Amino acid sequence: QVQLVESGGGLVQPGGSLRLSCVESRTIFRIDTRNWYRQAPGKQRELVATITNTDTTNYQDSVKGRFTISRDAAKNTVYLQMNSLKPEDTAVYYCNIVTRLHSNYWGQGTQVTVSS
Repeated sequence: QVQLVESGGGLVQPGGSLRLSCVESRTIFRIDTRNWYRQAPGKQRELVATITNTDTTNYQDSVKGRFTISRDAAKNTVYLQMNSLKPEDTAVYYCNIVTRLHSNYWGQGTQVTVSS
């Protein structure tokens, strides 16, 4: 069974940076997109960033220019570099992989807290 293992969350001051990582426990085939979602308390889970197998990226408007999604195929890892963090970025961040066969894999989530 495939697991997605996230790391890199934590407490950071406003304006700070964090890099999240998500490692696949084994190679997943026919991946369509790798995604990062987040869910703040009392809110619905929302899509933050997407990267395709051709490295096309898309971002939620609120994080454009501050967050960067990337991947290392050799390491089966997807990253989310988060800069200029704001208190409203506080949430649990989830890694997600969708395959061309419509399988959906989720990580366990990692907490990001932006506070002074």
